[in-house]
Amino acid sequence: MTTTPIPTPAATPPDILRCAYMDLVVTDLAASREFYVDILGLVVTEETDTEIYLRSFEEFIHHNLVLRTGPVAATAAFGFRVRSPLDVDLAEAYYRELGCRTERRANGFVKGIGDSVRVEDPLGFPYEFFFDTEHVERLAWRYDLQGPGALVRLDHFNQVTPDVGLGRGYLEDLGFRVTEDIQDEDGVTYAAWLRRKDTVHDTALTGGDGPRMHHIAFSTHEKHNIIYICDKLGALRKSDLIERGPGRHGVSNAFYLYLRDPDGHRVEIYTQDYYTGDPDNPVVTWDVHDNQRRDWWGNPVVPSWYTDASLVLDLDGNPQPVIERVESSEMAVTVGADGFSYTRKGEDLPEYKLGHQL
Repeated sequence: MTTTPIPTPAATPPDILRCAYMDLVVTDLAASREFYVDILGLVVTEETDTEIYLRSFEEFIHHNLVLRTGPVAATAAFGFRVRSPLDVDLAEAYYRELGCRTERRANGFVKGIGDSVRVEDPLGFPYEFFFDTEHVERLAWRYDLQGPGALVRLDHFNQVTPDVGLGRGYLEDLGFRVTEDIQDEDGVTYAAWLRRKDTVHDTALTGGDGPRMHHIAFSTHEKHNIIYICDKLGALRKSDLIERGPGRHGVSNAFYLYLRDPDGHRVEIYTQDYYTGDPDNPVVTWDVHDNQRRDWWGNPVVPSWYTDASLVLDLDGNPQPVIERVESSEMAVTVGADGFSYTRKGEDLPEYKLGHQL
């Protein structure tokens, strides 16, 4: 982990296709299974007494999410699929030149994934790069299995880091392209959205104490699928799992819902962003004082959305230390004691106190 400028390696970066899966440590596998399978309806590819492999309905690779038991709830890996086996070699060489710790396993770190490399990247996040994977049945046409709230794709990750500008430059060197960001009049960047596939993002950087995992996001086809999930949670008397939403983002233009799993890991349900694949796709910059950036309807952003996030692990399975953000956070600029983010440039904000982070 570093706060000094990250050099651009001479080595060729890997050709990353998309975010592909997250390796998530949970403390109660049965409770997590109820949340991800019974409530959200993710498909079980396989499971044991200590781990569950889950996928969305349109996926053909082995999984999009691994749940495995451990003593501390945390993220063990952000998994990215690369274009070819050669790109796994390129990823290993690229991060070694950066001076990052790497570990290569020919048979993979989890079931269903072959030759892969995990790294502790310059920001302190555990990234994995792989090509070889077991194919499974794509269930896009199995409407007999899909419920009205079906999660059809893994869409993106969101990472919390103290220096978004530093992280943005590093990810751009790695081949990501920025689609949107949030800045103030002094040029301080509070968040950035970066993509490899032709959507708004495969991962995003949110400014805050880190490295931490802010959320993993799964897509539905339409807004009504998300509304059904809210109705289902209400019917199950589990509406307390809803942290924020439903609503529409200004950033990304997507319809959203944020949930918290039994360990506090944040999951976004997401739909209807836009195409970004043209080489001259313009970057959209939002003013940090624009209350519609986070919610297009101007609804409040709860303080926990800014303060809470999940720990990430190093390659030995130990939690990475959390570094405090030095620059003003987006919460400090826009959220008052009542949790409302409806502010305009130049307004005085009431005093507030940060909530406890996970």
